[in-house]
Amino acid sequence: MTSKVKILYFASLREAVGCSGEELELPAGVGTVGALRSHLAARGEGWQALAAGRNVRAALNQKMAAADSSLDGGDEVAFFPPVTGG
Repeated sequence: MTSKVKILYFASLREAVGCSGEELELPAGVGTVGALRSHLAARGEGWQALAAGRNVRAALNQKMAAADSSLDGGDEVAFFPPVTGG
């Protein structure tokens, strides 16, 4: 059983972190969308765009997700800035 998740970064977040996505083995203790976001932000530099207090939305398996949404191996998590209409 794999505990890898696919992570996608969109718009300004993709620019900040320097990639459009990655696969990541979930570290011990990272079992929610919020914990994953904190783990990624701890990488420093551009990853701070995901830090707590930043306005970032998340989707889990293509549905909007809250920080306390549980993660399972094989999930897809997307992070993106809020979208404004125009």
